[in-house]
Amino acid sequence: MDRDVGGADSADDAHDTPAHIPVLLHRADDLLGPAFGDDVADPVFIDATLGLGGHSEHFLRTYPNLRLVGLDRDPEALALAGARLAPYADRITLVHSRYDGIPAALESAGLAPTDSVRAILFDLGVSSMQLDEAERGFAYRVDAPLDMRMDPTTGQTAADILNTYNHGDLARILKNYGEERFAGRIASEVVKRRQQDPFTTSARLVELIYDAIPAATRRTGGHPAKRTFQALRVEVNGELDSLRAAIPAALDALTIGGRVVFMSYQSLEDRVVKQELAPRVVSRTPVGLPVELPGMGPEFRLLTRGAEKATEQEIEDNPRSAPVRMRAAERIARRSAA
Repeated sequence: MDRDVGGADSADDAHDTPAHIPVLLHRADDLLGPAFGDDVADPVFIDATLGLGGHSEHFLRTYPNLRLVGLDRDPEALALAGARLAPYADRITLVHSRYDGIPAALESAGLAPTDSVRAILFDLGVSSMQLDEAERGFAYRVDAPLDMRMDPTTGQTAADILNTYNHGDLARILKNYGEERFAGRIASEVVKRRQQDPFTTSARLVELIYDAIPAATRRTGGHPAKRTFQALRVEVNGELDSLRAAIPAALDALTIGGRVVFMSYQSLEDRVVKQELAPRVVSRTPVGLPVELPGMGPEFRLLTRGAEKATEQEIEDNPRSAPVRMRAAERIARRSAA
């Protein structure tokens, strides 16, 4: 996906560059390309976060036998990607779904939900299109309706959360999802001010945050509203719960030799990816045994050392890659049932 996210550890400059450039495209190809070897007939590639289709277009063009299953929860993005990928219409299946809907998406494409996919890409966070369209309410630098839904056809908005959650729940999501030091103070101000007038647009929320955060803190660490906006977006879209559900299904879908790449833009996402990969890359053979027990060895091997970051050249070419953390793994075996 051509994307970026405004979060607790994102570069502010990322919001100021509207160009829709696929993030870390060539590195993603380096990592996923070997899964599309000459000996693999009609390999299946899942783009779990299709966005505007920049990554998928590259893979479809580069690998003529590739079959794409693309998922996105945003109907507008899905329509735009469909138009972009129209030259490859006979090789694509596009599905309106969150990325935790991978098994159902594969079934809709006539594929098994396990052991049927050669490569999967997760480019997480908010797409550049969503950030650039002020009316979607993701950006804190412009006054816009407090929506923040990636799928604007369903679910609660950020305004609903601000106007209905109690103080404890507001403080919890600001602290847990935004890593906001002043979560309690901001939540108190929200509860007090919504009694006078419900929240509807972002400018009033930004003003509240400026008032609630000490002046000395406001002068460091980027825009003072970015953590609150990240927290609201994560809560509105259920992002972390969806990711936790999506990763096991994605890993199970991969064949032996299949590969997965995750690109995260905030530490919360990267932590979930790391936690979900960890048990799959270690042996379950009891310590001390001289041999690996059948079916108890690692399922995956890591292809990156820790979380890779964008190079200086990549950031110069595409500022939206600045906060990215990339992890990748390859399936090397299947385990027996526990």
